[in-house]
Amino acid sequence: MVALICSRFGIGQIDAAEDIVSETFLAAAETWGLKGVPDNPVAWLYRVARNNTLNGLKHERVFRKKVKGALVQSGISHVEPELDISPGNIMDSQLRMLFAVSHPAIPVEAQVSLGLRVLCGFTIDEIAQALLTTKTNINKRLYRAKEKLRSCGVRLELPDEAGVSGGPGEGFNERLDAVLFTLYLLFNEGYYSMSPDKVLRKELCLEAVRLTYLLTEYRGGSGRGVVRADVYSLLALMCFQASRLDARVDAGGGLVLYEQQDSELWDCELISRGNAFFITACDSGVLSRYQLEAAIAWWHTHHRDGREKWENILLLYNKLLILDYSPIAALNRAYAYARVYGKQAAIPEAEGLALEGNLFYYSLLGELYMGVDDGRAVGHFERALELATTEAERAVLMEKIGKCRRA
Repeated sequence: MVALICSRFGIGQIDAAEDIVSETFLAAAETWGLKGVPDNPVAWLYRVARNNTLNGLKHERVFRKKVKGALVQSGISHVEPELDISPGNIMDSQLRMLFAVSHPAIPVEAQVSLGLRVLCGFTIDEIAQALLTTKTNINKRLYRAKEKLRSCGVRLELPDEAGVSGGPGEGFNERLDAVLFTLYLLFNEGYYSMSPDKVLRKELCLEAVRLTYLLTEYRGGSGRGVVRADVYSLLALMCFQASRLDARVDAGGGLVLYEQQDSELWDCELISRGNAFFITACDSGVLSRYQLEAAIAWWHTHHRDGREKWENILLLYNKLLILDYSPIAALNRAYAYARVYGKQAAIPEAEGLALEGNLFYYSLLGELYMGVDDGRAVGHFERALELATTEAERAVLMEKIGKCRRA
């Protein structure tokens, strides 16, 4: 909805658009609580957002000052009281907004923060958690990014539509990197939810898949451009991971670890779609971080859990760390190393990372020490328990502590 409003009245009205959307959801909370949820809640929300926007344009003083005044100053003396809420225009507005907030005039970390806030609906807390920083930093980034977009007069246009020559256009690839990373974080927040009462947020995963798929349909203003391989790689990664969403939660809403998942619950259609996207990505011959992660996720869709599987996963993690190092990838590699060479061999690999204050670091160490030194395993699990933010994580850790103490 924010993207739709800004596509009509400009990205300079992003704060007003967010206010309108907040009012729309407040109206939904009040109305639906009394009358029940409408048959088509999405259409209801867009319709009310449109009406709120048009009413504001006609009657509210803030719009007379900020919106109409700004439009008159920019040479537009008449505003048609209409907002196109057709599905096609909604999708087009989202794609334009994705690239607008990824403008190279603002730093990459601010681009990602703004994308997560405006397009993905993240709270300030969720953005801070996803980017491993503080709420204060995120608020500063968002304020500065919005001001920069206004001062630069950034328009909601895809790069080559802004009059830039050369295929998709100069700056397209720069913006696409930030767009893909934003969507990657959106999917991860759904898959590894930091929400205290949810193990996963399936709606965020599916929204990330949908927005990434939109990128495969954009080939520049001429319609003849080539979609970059890492778009397909990211889409394949999401499909492989999303195929196991239903198996990651038990009947009581608890977290089910990979080793205990019922493979019969894996979505074969999503795996098949992921295979098709992955083949398309590999045909380009270009290696990317997303392609390696997709290959790792592909091996996780194999039911059989043998040495060949984990040897290949370990090899892929080795390549990933060389190409694009990250602490989480290094932790995952240490686990794969244990599956190939045993827990005792993997303990020095994991301890060498020294990721103090990281929940997954202590969880992994606890896992590796189980059966080797159960006392030390309990110590690591208890440290992880102190850092856990969700009830699902705490339940898993308490179960492991109990097993160690009974051993």
